[in-house]
Amino acid sequence: MLRPVATFLLLVGSSACQGLGLAPSIPNGQGVNIHFTTPQPGEMEMLAAAGFHWVRTDLSWRTTEPLREIYDFSHYDVLWSALTTHGLHAIFTLDYGNPLYDGGRAPYTVAGRAAFAAWARAAVAHFRGQPILWELYNEPNSRMWKPAPSVADYILLAQAVGAAVHQADPQAMLIGPATSGFDFVFLSACLQAGLLREWAAVSVHPYRSTGPETTADDFVRLRALIAHFEEPGHQVPIISGEWGYSSGNVGVDDQQQGKLLARQGLSNLLNGISLSIWYDWRDDGPPTSTAVQAHYGTVLQPYMAGSNPVFTPKPAFHAAQSLTSALAGFQFSQRLQTASADDYILAFQRGPETRYAAWTTGPPHVVNLPSLVGSYLATSFDGSAISLVATTGQGITLELSDAPLYVSPAHASVAGKSAPSRVGGSGWMARHHGANWRMLARWRVPGYKR
Repeated sequence: MLRPVATFLLLVGSSACQGLGLAPSIPNGQGVNIHFTTPQPGEMEMLAAAGFHWVRTDLSWRTTEPLREIYDFSHYDVLWSALTTHGLHAIFTLDYGNPLYDGGRAPYTVAGRAAFAAWARAAVAHFRGQPILWELYNEPNSRMWKPAPSVADYILLAQAVGAAVHQADPQAMLIGPATSGFDFVFLSACLQAGLLREWAAVSVHPYRSTGPETTADDFVRLRALIAHFEEPGHQVPIISGEWGYSSGNVGVDDQQQGKLLARQGLSNLLNGISLSIWYDWRDDGPPTSTAVQAHYGTVLQPYMAGSNPVFTPKPAFHAAQSLTSALAGFQFSQRLQTASADDYILAFQRGPETRYAAWTTGPPHVVNLPSLVGSYLATSFDGSAISLVATTGQGITLELSDAPLYVSPAHASVAGKSAPSRVGGSGWMARHHGANWRMLARWRVPGYKR
């Protein structure tokens, strides 16, 4: 039996998004992971200003059921209040063990599964009717499932939780299995067991050391697997539920991380992914930390009380903001072909207006786009530079690199001026791009090296 779509999110959208009620226009499907329930003053305002519309966080069993059958969601009430104040939605991930049951392991007994399901039912009932996606567990195919992964135990838990969640709220939307990578053995077992009857979407974490563009074949394979098991006429969306690149990795500095964030978001749109969650919002450690895990964030530690902004943005923050500002209200339309398969020229549509995102995974080079006639503005991936690109009679010419450009038709007032080839400064962006760029300019930090 298919679960109904929650009316609080129901918007007109493409078939790929309708299962979650997500509008396909940017930035409705952009989000970020967090690891707190009490935001710092000014933090949620800054997160929303980056263009994120969703946050994903663990809803911890052990901390919200401190005594058997005694539930306390007060910390998450604080978080939920902060999210709704800033127009943000949530993915609450129901996860991990509780020392009160099964020795703190992932649930593996009938009693342990029943206790987890009862807790999940209580959580959903507590937040009934709110714009929340409920996700079952985090990377159960990895060491996160203690003491070792067991797809059989996960399936039994998923069946129990599915029944409990929809008993608490028939409109609730449950997703899973949030696998680490594209674990097709684990995913196949879940779908073969009929879990699509419980899930509104399939979530995966496409981590990799290669570029975001390399996910294309994996998403095609996953979509075919889902199609084999989904009910006729019902297209189950795919969620990129957690995925990022650490600027502490070899060959990935802060600047490269920003480029990868933009390319990841754009690649997911190209692949028809309904919701994309970047990992992570904050760095987990100071800039001096040598730990790779410490540098996935879009902002640097520490928190700066009384400052504006309250965290120092990394290029990844500006990349998120530029993507969601430059393409705000637009939907992916098509990929334009060039002589190289390494080139990505993506067209986005909003009514009669078309904008483009352009980059290459190959060596930097110049490409001619004969279908684009007139004058265009090319904005860098982090919004730090804007160039006026005029037609040559054979279309426009762009210099492609691994850093995406956002290309939009120039305003008539700009196109008619004798403008320099490079125009910079947040004031110029605000005058010629309106409120979205004024928001972007607000969070520019003077002297911050990009």
